Amino acid sequence: MPTITRRGLLGVAASLPLAAPALAAFPEQPVRVIVPWNPGGLADILIRALAPAMGQALGQPVVIENRAGANGAVGTQAVARAPADGHTLILGNAETHAINPLIYPKLAYNPVTEFTPVTGFASGPFALITRPGLGAATLEAFLDMVRRQPGRVSFASWGIGSTSHLAMEGLAKQAKLEMLHVPFTGAAPAATALIGGQVDCMFLNAGPADAAARDGRPRILAVGAPERIAQLPETPTLKERGLPVEAANWFGLLGPAGLPAPVAARIAGTVAEGLQSAQVREIFRAQVALPLTQTPEEMAKFLAADRERWGAVLRDLAIRLE
Repeated sequence: MPTITRRGLLGVAASLPLAAPALAAFPEQPVRVIVPWNPGGLADILIRALAPAMGQALGQPVVIENRAGANGAVGTQAVARAPADGHTLILGNAETHAINPLIYPKLAYNPVTEFTPVTGFASGPFALITRPGLGAATLEAFLDMVRRQPGRVSFASWGIGSTSHLAMEGLAKQAKLEMLHVPFTGAAPAATALIGGQVDCMFLNAGPADAAARDGRPRILAVGAPERIAQLPETPTLKERGLPVEAANWFGLLGPAGLPAPVAARIAGTVAEGLQSAQVREIFRAQVALPLTQTPEEMAKFLAADRERWGAVLRDLAIRLE
């Protein structure tokens, strides 16, 4: 995807009707980004890395607020009800804007009609990581262990219907496994439980998984990327082991429906500019997160494709929650 500069985005915005008044009034106060999960997860780390650069470009602080619950639905709903002036944004991902509408029949927000896409800013693969002392040194040994103990090997996720949950369900289906699901309220508590030996395995974002496995006790057995990743060059992909499971997520910013196009474009431009910072890029590299730059229009097309992809996955799993 081509790099989008702030100057380029502002040039597009300036050509739109009423662009100058809309931009002149924004931002008039600090910009809040709601992170609809607990602190310490990958989404939280990445947006906190970006926030200072965004704030400098906007001339107002960018304040991060964690509001967890219901697989991201609680914080996302709050932003849907906020004024459409650019001062309140949601950090969305596949769970909030593709998966939740498919598994929650009474979801209190509509991801299509109640939000304005602004920009995607990162994507990242998951790693299959096992607890200390599990005794399986390779992916093949792990799969054999699970098959010998149907229903007894447990896996953590950061919520029912989360990407970590669905990735493991996809692996279980491909490899013909029966496992016990233990959902948590976020990636950080799930990883803590794994490192503490309370659960046997999980799909965790590759950066935190790499950090957890450096002492040699938890083990990374595979990654869910299409190709091997630079930070874990010796770790095989699931695909190369004959398991075509896509285990990854994306992160982006959206505003309430009706957000003026020039305001959305300006925010996207500040994100693109922030991603050029050497400090931000180093944090992304350490977290095994790939920087993305998208215009609001590109993000809208990406979201439509993502909803179709997850719809196909969930039709096979038949997960529905009240």
